[in-house]
Amino acid sequence: SAPPTARPARPERGGVPASRAMGRLVGLSVLGMALALLGERFLALRNRLKASREVEFPDVPNCHLIKGIEAGAGDIDILPNGLAFFSVGLKFPGLHTFAPYKPGAILMMDLKEEKPRALELRISRGFNLASFNPHGISTFIDNDDTVYLFVVNHPEFKNTVEIFKFEEEENSLLHLKTIKHELLPSVNDITAVGPAHFYATNDHYFSDPFLKYLETYLNLHWSNVVYYSPNEVKVVAEGFDSANGIHISPDNKYIYVADTLAHEIHVLEKHPNMNLTQLKVLKLDTLVDNLSIDPSSGDVWVGCHPNGQKLFVYDPNNPPLSEVLRIQNILSEKPTVTTVYANNGSVLQGSSVASVYDGKLLIGTLYHRALYCEL
Repeated sequence: SAPPTARPARPERGGVPASRAMGRLVGLSVLGMALALLGERFLALRNRLKASREVEFPDVPNCHLIKGIEAGAGDIDILPNGLAFFSVGLKFPGLHTFAPYKPGAILMMDLKEEKPRALELRISRGFNLASFNPHGISTFIDNDDTVYLFVVNHPEFKNTVEIFKFEEEENSLLHLKTIKHELLPSVNDITAVGPAHFYATNDHYFSDPFLKYLETYLNLHWSNVVYYSPNEVKVVAEGFDSANGIHISPDNKYIYVADTLAHEIHVLEKHPNMNLTQLKVLKLDTLVDNLSIDPSSGDVWVGCHPNGQKLFVYDPNNPPLSEVLRIQNILSEKPTVTTVYANNGSVLQGSSVASVYDGKLLIGTLYHRALYCEL
């Protein structure tokens, strides 16, 4: 006869098999930990963005907006003869813009004139002006007095460095070279140290917008500084939250790097092989952007974002703030940090750079106006 059929065991009414219960418990635990991590990262990001910060507003009386700059002057560099270059019209995924269809440009202003005006520089034929999207800039004067202008460019949101020769008689830029490299995936700013040599910051490790966002959200500290020359390209400093502005000291011995979301300026010693070693870190209470150096004093001038959330989540009724810091004796044990200018967005929104020349102060922004002040 056939063996009796075994009946499957029934769980008690209202019960759950132990294995399934354990699986759900583990799943809930993992979900809970993931949510806790996301919550912690969100709060950490708000802190890094200084999302609740407001500022006092010291007044600089002798200031006026620069005519012709309506959609940002993200970086400024001034030659020893008083010619100032402006990088204007930056567009970036997630960044507000007042001129979405207008290509970027390089403007120039002669600060030795009684009433300086900003003029757009003509760029030589063959360079793709339609996709010109300039970011950080830097000048280099060669031994024969040739002036080179280095421009971080994001054509179609890619990453290149463009090298131009400045032709002063024609008020024009002759395009010499486009540089692309796998070690330059997310270039932000640049400081030139030779006719084709520079240090550059990568504000992210990745170039893909979603991976960049993830990298920022998870606070991975994968941002770095790269040295580029025609013969050698190498990472010379790493571990930054978001390396941004970079500048060389007047004596060429040190490199200064702004780490925006860490609210820090790093002082790095430059060696003969162009490697860098960290000397000190100056902690501040604001999001530091681009750096400029007063060549006469060595003071570091910083364009800052007191509240990063207002910068990245644009609301015309609650616009981004502006702040300019002056740092004296940065190499000393106790540098002096002074707020020279601040504004609630009524005049200037999202200050990204401040440069001085002979008692004159220029303040640029990521996507708004630019200011000319007499100190």
